[in-house]
Amino acid sequence: MNILVGWEASLETETLELMLNVGGHEATICSDLDQFNQTLSATDWDVVLLSLSFPSQEESVTTFENTKRELPGVPIVGAAKSDDITHLIQFVSQGLHSHVIRDTEGNFIMLLISMLEAAHENVKALRAQVVAERLSEEVDSVRKLQESVIPDDLPETNGYKVIGRYEPSEIRVDGQNMVVMAGGDYYDSFALDDSKVVMLVGDASGHGVKACMSIMTMHTLIRMIRNNRFANTADFVNAVNNRLCTSDIVQDEGGFITIIYCMLDTQTNHFEWTCAGHPLPLLQNLETNEVTILGDEDQIGLPLAVMEGWEYECISATIPPNSRLLIYTDGLEEAFPPSGDALVDQFGVEGITQALKDSKDQPLEDALELIFQRSSDITEGTGRHDDTSVMIIERE
Repeated sequence: MNILVGWEASLETETLELMLNVGGHEATICSDLDQFNQTLSATDWDVVLLSLSFPSQEESVTTFENTKRELPGVPIVGAAKSDDITHLIQFVSQGLHSHVIRDTEGNFIMLLISMLEAAHENVKALRAQVVAERLSEEVDSVRKLQESVIPDDLPETNGYKVIGRYEPSEIRVDGQNMVVMAGGDYYDSFALDDSKVVMLVGDASGHGVKACMSIMTMHTLIRMIRNNRFANTADFVNAVNNRLCTSDIVQDEGGFITIIYCMLDTQTNHFEWTCAGHPLPLLQNLETNEVTILGDEDQIGLPLAVMEGWEYECISATIPPNSRLLIYTDGLEEAFPPSGDALVDQFGVEGITQALKDSKDQPLEDALELIFQRSSDITEGTGRHDDTSVMIIERE
């Protein structure tokens, strides 16, 4: 610690210098008020030790107030004479951090290093708490910004129902406190005309402000060009990718976005989609309770904003009657227990498939709830380490 000491000239100053300059601590002792005032701004002080009779009893309060003003946030430890408690109360009422009583034998000096260290650590802890609270406020602001682009109501038309849900990641800190993180997940659905419905789920790399701004950039772009005439989903994703490849916001520090962009014709039941580095959709036949992955790994293109000019593939299928289609971000399948292997023991597509099968006879909203609950349960209360978005489309 860097210790500044204001102490009236006495035999104690020699002992103070000997006892305080130990263990890597450096103490500067001033017995002259002008020297003390000039030294206040000479270095970054960690703690101040002030005799409450320095430079005199009459001037000590003014000296204390000036020190507090010049060194805001630096703890001041006072040393008061045993016969002057009334004088000490005046300092305590004006914000003295802590104090020690000066006995006539000078034994109090043996306590000073411990008291100064405690004062320094206490202030550091308070500062850390303030920073943590401010960071928490920033995370909340970013999360609210991210969630503001997620729609509250999704289209329901021609015998199809669409629902969605987003959950931020929650990480348990110190074995007890859950911290809600800001991430980069996003989903949306909108009608292009009376029969065509678009559904998409995206996931920006990383967390926090950068991931949120990447998603906001993509959301704005999609909203701008969604009514343009594109022959299929691949052409649309090609256009989005080429524009994002020129976005400094997305590409900063190697950022990218995965997305699955789907279009459903509710009159013909024709379903087509394009996948950019994203998990493939799952189709559940409610008659047979069979769940299949639509497409294969070779049909997954690069994430967005990685390579300009990449040609994405359009995949298509027919949605049979009485079936459900699920699209999701990888936070759902990558949930894992705290004592397990993040790659081997994760919830996985198998866990999602089983949850779909177990919820076959439940309403769509309850099925979505069960999927999230199963994914959360596997973490054993420690929370998913990635935010999660899920959309389910049901053909009645």
